Amino acid sequence: MCEMGPEDGIDKVRAGAEQDQPVLGHLTRSIVLVGMMGSGKTAVGTALARMLDAPFLDSDHEIERAAQMSVAEIFARDGEPFFRARESEVLERLLSGPPGVISTGGGAFLSEANREMIARLGVSVWLKADLELLWQRVRHKNTRPLLRTADPKRTLTDLLAQRLPHYSKAQVAVEAEPGLSVPDMARKVIAHLREVDGLIEEVKDA
Repeated sequence: MCEMGPEDGIDKVRAGAEQDQPVLGHLTRSIVLVGMMGSGKTAVGTALARMLDAPFLDSDHEIERAAQMSVAEIFARDGEPFFRARESEVLERLLSGPPGVISTGGGAFLSEANREMIARLGVSVWLKADLELLWQRVRHKNTRPLLRTADPKRTLTDLLAQRLPHYSKAQVAVEAEPGLSVPDMARKVIAHLREVDGLIEEVKDA
């Protein structure tokens, strides 16, 4: 299954508050953000792309654009196997293009084939957030179909438990912290990315 909707609980005003943030480096390969709903993939990814002077791409949005319908409509009409096949095709296309910051749906990294492809063509980055932080970010939102259950926190707990073994296989893991602004989280991610040999080229002095 796939959860849809914008990132929840992330302050979009703060995410865009540093439009004049200087470029901190340049990617030599694409990075692929993975993680649960509410982990900040869209907001942090947008800030990362700005700081690394790279395009920000959302795999679900790319699928919707190509299909001219929403992810929910694709699921309803064609089923999950069809969607997952299109998801893999889009990921490969994005990873084969210029280096960028790619945000994925929560289920994309569960596929072994996708994990292998991301490791071969880019670098996976897990935005790791604990249950309570995720719950605080998504609890008041109605944009997550997977949480429209009698006990949404239990549903979130079960999803996190199911997905942790897959997310833990990401090449880079960065822990989210309560109260950390989007730009500061993006800078924290960049600090971790600098530990990957050759991934970030330093900005040359003019």
